[in-house]
Amino acid sequence: MTDRLDSATVAVLGFGHQGEAQALNLRDSGVRVVVGAREGAGAGRARAHGLTVLGLEDAVRGAQVVAVMLPDERVPSLWPGLASAFAADAGVVFAHGFNLVYSDLAFPARSDVVLVSPTGPGRVLREAYRRGERLPAYVAAHRDRSGQAMGLAEAYAARIGTSPLWRTTPREETEVDLFGEQVVLCGGLLSLVAAAHETLVERGYSPEIAYLECVHQLKYLADLLHERGPAGFRAGISGTALFGAMTRGPRVVGQATRNEMKAILEEIRSGAFAREWAAEATRGPGRLAAEIERARILPIEEARRRALGAEPGDPGGGKSRNTLSKD
Repeated sequence: MTDRLDSATVAVLGFGHQGEAQALNLRDSGVRVVVGAREGAGAGRARAHGLTVLGLEDAVRGAQVVAVMLPDERVPSLWPGLASAFAADAGVVFAHGFNLVYSDLAFPARSDVVLVSPTGPGRVLREAYRRGERLPAYVAAHRDRSGQAMGLAEAYAARIGTSPLWRTTPREETEVDLFGEQVVLCGGLLSLVAAAHETLVERGYSPEIAYLECVHQLKYLADLLHERGPAGFRAGISGTALFGAMTRGPRVVGQATRNEMKAILEEIRSGAFAREWAAEATRGPGRLAAEIERARILPIEEARRRALGAEPGDPGGGKSRNTLSKD
């Protein structure tokens, strides 16, 4: 069975976490791949993997399919130059619907535009592919000019190593993804463990033991939840832990927290968050960089180093890696 990728050159724009994983998986599945990247660490890594690296617009110009893996905040400013380089009927693949929902991107009249969004970071996608395993993914047709857009999405998803595929819309994927990141996976998680650690330390408990209990052990319980689901999780913990979870958990995530979740979701749905992020990105990285630096020297980071015997320069306590980002 043939698909549009059998004879196509795919330009992967950006060589960050998703771009690197998807470019390598595409290549290893037999697709002709070029990487579009500005000179820097990403371009160097791509060349080290034996991939052809071109400037962004040059990569687009020679491709039948273009996979946009650039950071969300960079796409709008780069788009006019990219759009002028597209072939008239080039297929366009996005890993995240953010700019399909919140930006006004112009596409060639005959271009199919699709969404293929793996349900995991690029590192996990690559590792699963190399083990012969697959991650689920969301797929959607944003524009179907050929009548075969969903076929392009499904073929691309298969080549990067994803299955099963869940059909959705760019809006649903974007809103759910942002909500999950802000409320659970990134924002909620970091705030919860920080607050728990601070509560114990303020009452005189060892910072190192508080770290091991509230942060370090989280991985093992998250693995249990991932493997068995909520019911299996409850069955896999002690009676004491279960009683505490069932009676105290709802006090931690009570009505006030649920109200904030609803407010955050409405900010996402209305576009307020996207506008706020666009304004922040326009101002430059100064404020975010300052916040990251402030967080880097919090006592919880020193507790981590002492509890685990990590060196002060260990990257776990340093630069942000954005490993959950779809960029």
